[in-house]
Amino acid sequence: MYSLLDPGQFVVFITGATSGFGAAAARRYVGAGGKVIATGRRLDRLEHLQEELGAENCHIVELDVRDRAAIDAAIASLPAPFDAVNIVLANAGLALGLQPAAETDITDWETMIATNVTGLVYTVRALLPGLIARGGGHIVTLGSVAADYPYPGGSVYGGTKAFVKQFALNIRSDVQGKNVRVTNIEPGLTETEFSLVRFKGDESKAARAYEGARAMNADDIAESIFWATSLPAHVNVNRLQLMATDQAFGPFDIHRQR
Repeated sequence: MYSLLDPGQFVVFITGATSGFGAAAARRYVGAGGKVIATGRRLDRLEHLQEELGAENCHIVELDVRDRAAIDAAIASLPAPFDAVNIVLANAGLALGLQPAAETDITDWETMIATNVTGLVYTVRALLPGLIARGGGHIVTLGSVAADYPYPGGSVYGGTKAFVKQFALNIRSDVQGKNVRVTNIEPGLTETEFSLVRFKGDESKAARAYEGARAMNADDIAESIFWATSLPAHVNVNRLQLMATDQAFGPFDIHRQR
């Protein structure tokens, strides 16, 4: 029967492992004795990560989660022992732009939906049957506090993360009796490449998102993911929401006539 009491049993399939939470999680799991399949679109970064962690611990796959056929092919071609996946970290996702809804670039919305929603669904659907067939496992999705707390310019990003939250909760219902756990990790202010991607490489705009605040970092979130998956197999963390101590809930946004 599936158990995660021994970290040496971890075989973790990670999407979006080229930076941020994904790369930090790969390091955390390998550091505990596990093995990871690190996937992402930037092959050069994956190669550096594999060199750091060792090919015997880290198998890499150049992969765009929006390509369903590529996901299926990647899973089908996994060599032993990497084919015995028991943790899926569906981490790939992004935010693009912060303009008001009426002014945003519609292609940014399309990219966020294709990656954060469709890519995540492809990933989970492709790997879940294998977890069940091998006696159990753990699906970890990457949500956001934006799923619960709206902010200006976050319309579609927040909408995609609300989908992730509800998708994870519903998958929990679908896998009852299958020995599969499902956890949605919901970070708040975390300093990674997230804002650099959101502002399309504008470093000054990205820096302002964290200016004057003590944000969380990728290692903080990786540790939280590791903790949730390391609990005894009879314990499931449904949702884990994290915020920097310097971040809290904003007041009501009230438009007043001047």
